[in-house]
Amino acid sequence: MTNPAHPGRMLFLNIPVADLDRSKAFFSDLGFGFNPKFTDETAACMLVGEHAFVMLLTREKFAQFAKLPMADPTTHTLALYCFSVSSREEVDKVGAAALAAGGTGVDGAEDYGFMYSRSFYDLDGHGWQVMWMDPAAVEQGPEAFAAVTQDDAGAPA
Repeated sequence: MTNPAHPGRMLFLNIPVADLDRSKAFFSDLGFGFNPKFTDETAACMLVGEHAFVMLLTREKFAQFAKLPMADPTTHTLALYCFSVSSREEVDKVGAAALAAGGTGVDGAEDYGFMYSRSFYDLDGHGWQVMWMDPAAVEQGPEAFAAVTQDDAGAPA
């Protein structure tokens, strides 16, 4: 894997939510935690990775930052949010938790061999995907990984 152009850089993704407490409960059910130092009655800092965070903002708080009109995520797709987990089984577990917590399933599981995923809409209609990728495919890239696994399949036993 190549070195990042900006080591130590953090990502903060801001999304509007209709009911902050309800959204926090939903994402807690999926296994996410929140940084209390950056969480109040208008915003919640959801920990996604070591340097990646999703800021769940009330619509009023989000409007303070946005310069354009806010779109309705139930009728318009502006972004799709994807996060990885450590196994195929965890993809299924998180996907099931999303549905049990009130999310809506998008499609069935997608299995590309080197990558496995499930998609859902959260309580506000934002599209999410939970995925697992084979660590070898991450290192080699999907095409090289596919070539190696195809070569291995054709090798005599």
